[in-house]
Amino acid sequence: MTTSEAVPDPKIEAINHFFSAYAANGVKAMSVVLAPDIEWTIPGHHPLSGTKHGLDEVVSFFDRLGKAGFQAEPLFLGSNGEYVVDIHRGWTTQGVGQVDTMWALVWHFDDDGQVNRVVNLSGDQHQMDNYVWANFPLAPLPARLARWQKETA
Repeated sequence: MTTSEAVPDPKIEAINHFFSAYAANGVKAMSVVLAPDIEWTIPGHHPLSGTKHGLDEVVSFFDRLGKAGFQAEPLFLGSNGEYVVDIHRGWTTQGVGQVDTMWALVWHFDDDGQVNRVVNLSGDQHQMDNYVWANFPLAPLPARLARWQKETA
């Protein structure tokens, strides 16, 4: 009888590494698989939505999520060519309200084997929007306008 071992996919291994680091709130360890010029798009109509540009913005975003008690449980990973798709359950453990939904992420790998683009897709965007607005309010209007005025001067 012969058996064959599947050759591990380095892209799948990279995403597994990311999720292991995420579970340990190891923001620096998560960033190992991310390209310096990464673009990470978060859907929604809330203060944390939009595209994060560069490693500093992405790391800051995940640091904030870690402090809010976000958790993720990978359920499926598939890859082809330049992409990995993951399906995971994502939920909160702290804060006002809760998030507990399915997420799909589309991970794109560059020629160096690092993730350079990620697009999140939420199973319940309204739940996430409500949670973020309840837990991550915008700065008071005078402070926001003062910052905007400095940036446009």
